[in-house]
Amino acid sequence: MGASQSKIPFEEKAVISTDDEYVHVENELTAEKETITNIAKSRNPEGLSFDTVSKWESTLLEDPKNRLALSALSAANPRDVLLSRAAKIAEQQVFNIKIPFEGSPITNQRQSGRCWLFASTNVFRVALMQKYNLDQFELSQAYLFFWDKLEKSNWFLEQIISTADQDLDSRLVQRLLHEPLSDGGQWDMVYNLVHKYGLVPQTLYPDSFNASSSSVINSIIFTKLREYALVLRKLLSSSNPATATQQPLSSIKAKMMKEIHAILTLTLGPPPSATEEFTWSFVDRTGKARTVRSTPKAFAQDIYSSQFRITSSTISRMVSLVHDPRHPPLTLMTVDRLGNVVGGRNITYINVDMATLKSACVSMLKAGLPIFFGSDVGKFSDRVAGVMDLDLIDYELGFNVSLLGADKAGRLRTGESLMTHAMVLTAVHVDEETNKTVRWRVQNSWGTGVGEEGWFVMSDGWMDEFVYQAVVDVNFLGKEVKDVLGQEPVVLPLWDPMGSLA
Repeated sequence: MGASQSKIPFEEKAVISTDDEYVHVENELTAEKETITNIAKSRNPEGLSFDTVSKWESTLLEDPKNRLALSALSAANPRDVLLSRAAKIAEQQVFNIKIPFEGSPITNQRQSGRCWLFASTNVFRVALMQKYNLDQFELSQAYLFFWDKLEKSNWFLEQIISTADQDLDSRLVQRLLHEPLSDGGQWDMVYNLVHKYGLVPQTLYPDSFNASSSSVINSIIFTKLREYALVLRKLLSSSNPATATQQPLSSIKAKMMKEIHAILTLTLGPPPSATEEFTWSFVDRTGKARTVRSTPKAFAQDIYSSQFRITSSTISRMVSLVHDPRHPPLTLMTVDRLGNVVGGRNITYINVDMATLKSACVSMLKAGLPIFFGSDVGKFSDRVAGVMDLDLIDYELGFNVSLLGADKAGRLRTGESLMTHAMVLTAVHVDEETNKTVRWRVQNSWGTGVGEEGWFVMSDGWMDEFVYQAVVDVNFLGKEVKDVLGQEPVVLPLWDPMGSLA
């Protein structure tokens, strides 16, 4: 969009004095970097000697505590051994702010990376369950999955065409080729799919084997898309590239997409047409048999619950708040070449501090609205207990080291952490004396065999460190945050950690 690729991280900006009596900070930083460079270049690389390693081992095992640790940690998963019983007990499923209707059943994405589709449809279904008086209900995640795979394939081929002038070994082209399309996605991608294709009940398009275990079809499609990329690049580098931009290019790409469509149709099953009427028969919570006739697009537009203020309009105006401390708060961000539907909504993030993000989440929950959020779920968490807490795994007890030495920005910069999983917030516990948030209730999509029948609990401290995104209704944001939407966005490169797909 014509924006700069990135901004200088706000905590590193140098203040430069114009008064000659003072040393310029910029010059100090330059001199410091030169000194570090000179030291690094002048030193000789140091190897490891047998004597040094032997002394380390001897010193380590002189301590009886370390000998005990050796027996325990070498015989089992260290995280299981170091799991804190106290932290598990402390994080109870007790909350004083909870949405009145959470939706059920607990869903299960199985062996696929579709968490974003499960989290979003779990948000959408709440209003539909109230509207149709249902105890349990799922929207078809596989329906959106089919169209997302098809749209992402088309998106990929368009990116290959538009980067044909770049070297095959360039970082951007290699990034595109590394994973032509993933199971993951973002909120704006969900919006694009629902806007174009609508929604259907899961009973009308249930999971196939390959929807719930997607690695094989991904492998097949990756291979074909990479082959197509070479064909398109060769065509565009021909002696007369002008002709390649006309009919031959379009027809070749259409043939490629037809083949991808065939693979998806044969492995996932033909999905309902977005514009053709379906018939959905069900029994409501009173035992009454009912029938609804609609098209997928009309069904999506008909999301409505006056009781909980969830409508299709509410969903369309929801925005992604993110906490990325590498950039100043109140910054609009997007990611270059990240998307799924050509011509659809761009990926857009409003960067805020954690206090603003959590305040908006509390407001949403008070209004009875579930919250789609993204986090790095694998850090300091236990799926069996269903607990996410910074004190959950005592690495210092076992290894005498902390794994929280880097701050959130440092973990993002070094690739130590990024958004890996999307879930839904349905409740929060707020301390009545301090008015500070304490813990959050999380609806996961890993089935009922984990956590408390599929429900997880997240400490507030864990949220600070490992939650990166929350999708909220713009009406719950202050004017200062809303105004950010009018900014020219900072454009992050495709390989930036904020370009990861939950």
